[in-house]
Amino acid sequence: MKSMYRFIIVFFILITILIFLFTKNQLSNSVKKLINKKLIISTTTIKIPIKQLEKDKTVTICVVVCGERKDEALTMLKSALIFTHVPLEFIVITEDNLIIDFDEKLTDWKYKTNKTFTYTIKPIKFPDQSDVIMWKKLFKPCAAQRLFLPTLLNTTDAILYVDTDTLFLAPPEYIWDEFSKMNSTQLAALSPEHEDPNTGWYNRFAKHPYYGKLGVNSGVMLMNLTRMREFRWTDYVIPIHKEYKLKITWGDQDIINIIFHYHPERLYIYSCRYNYRPDHCMYMSVCSDAEKYGALVLHGSRGTFHSQKQPPFRSVYRAMQMYQLDTDKYDNLFLPMQQFLNFEDTSNCGKVWKVFIIQPEIHLSNNFIT
Repeated sequence: MKSMYRFIIVFFILITILIFLFTKNQLSNSVKKLINKKLIISTTTIKIPIKQLEKDKTVTICVVVCGERKDEALTMLKSALIFTHVPLEFIVITEDNLIIDFDEKLTDWKYKTNKTFTYTIKPIKFPDQSDVIMWKKLFKPCAAQRLFLPTLLNTTDAILYVDTDTLFLAPPEYIWDEFSKMNSTQLAALSPEHEDPNTGWYNRFAKHPYYGKLGVNSGVMLMNLTRMREFRWTDYVIPIHKEYKLKITWGDQDIINIIFHYHPERLYIYSCRYNYRPDHCMYMSVCSDAEKYGALVLHGSRGTFHSQKQPPFRSVYRAMQMYQLDTDKYDNLFLPMQQFLNFEDTSNCGKVWKVFIIQPEIHLSNNFIT
């Protein structure tokens, strides 16, 4: 009987051990699945872009600055440093009296940030034997300099040209990566001037040729300078200005539109979220890509960075201007930006305020993995 009892006891102990081991294994698998699921959810939510981990390329950003645009341009350059994950090269083309100011600030930033960037500062220079005063005053001060960049930057292969009144809300390399999508004949990339023909300017008012049905906006422009030189880009500029100078309204942008009207195969078009402007929300929201995924570059045209016409533009600019490069991005940039945007705003652009915060939230979140 004792041996029988021993057998029964040993049998139950073995059964208990087997049940324990089986349960532990199942629990372990469940935990692993849960952890994996959470990681997938987390990654999906913050949409970590794989390309941001590529550090073997340099993005070259070019800006032309004249008059009172120095602070605006510096805020734009700061926004690029905030979001980038790759080395940057800045090319600043400016008036002689601003060269020292830019040099001092950019030198200071090199000590304040661990980002790798280089910079070159060049003086404004229009072609010899041309009306320099006229070109400097065409539309906005010095904006026409962009038309002559292929020759001025004759050793540079490609640039991302941006107006001073722009801000990056995501890594600049996202825009730069569009170069890889251009075919062998395309030499520049731009976004449409309008999305809605009912509010379009070119299709309703232009007295000169323009690209496509609604024209293009030149505020954020990828320029393959090597291809532009091969195309002899600058040889078109002065003759076109002579022919249409009494009909153009938006200066250099109109000349760009005229060139691409006659050579549409040379232009690559990217989404409105690469150049998000008040025109995309001031009447009604017309940039669906930005509503879904957020604006990549904010363009404060119509002076909206400095006025209360469309408060979200001013809110983002204000937060970016206040931010100090050597401080915490989430606490000192994202949270103030979010707070400014959450102020009561009944403007049409205020109704789609998430357009302005989606990308900063992704890239400035404390949970973002780099």
